[in-house]
Amino acid sequence: MELQSGERIIYRGHPSWRAILGFYLLGILIAAGVGVVVEIADSTSMGVIVAAVIVGITILAGLVKRIATVYTISDRRLNIKRGIVARKVQETRLQRVQNVNYSQSVYERIMQIGDVDFDTAGTDDSGFVFAGVAQPEQVVERVDRATHHSAGDPALEAESREPGT
Repeated sequence: MELQSGERIIYRGHPSWRAILGFYLLGILIAAGVGVVVEIADSTSMGVIVAAVIVGITILAGLVKRIATVYTISDRRLNIKRGIVARKVQETRLQRVQNVNYSQSVYERIMQIGDVDFDTAGTDDSGFVFAGVAQPEQVVERVDRATHHSAGDPALEAESREPGT
């Protein structure tokens, strides 16, 4: 995200590595299953090799997906950038944000990850979600503080001027 003059970054992150653990576990289970089937069908040790290749591809795919997704919150905009070769970018002005919600399943609460969903004014952009972020409540708090600050909330402006904060 190219910053405009005077714009500052409030949050920048990727999906948490803990959010990818389920993907890794599924890949390992599939690799084990395919490895067993290949081992039974072929008496050579090809099942182990096939399973290792599937695990390697799973780990690489999870890593690329995590690194290739960047979530950014500035004091003016929200930005989601996905992809390395092909790229998809979603962006909205902070003033357009009407609601910020986060959700966590039981598993996600244990792993301290969740999805932060942004509702924006005048758009049908239902897919504006920071998925799998660590400490989603802190992301919501940062957006809330930034939207109040950009709207000229006098309480937050006074707070930001207090020494030691």
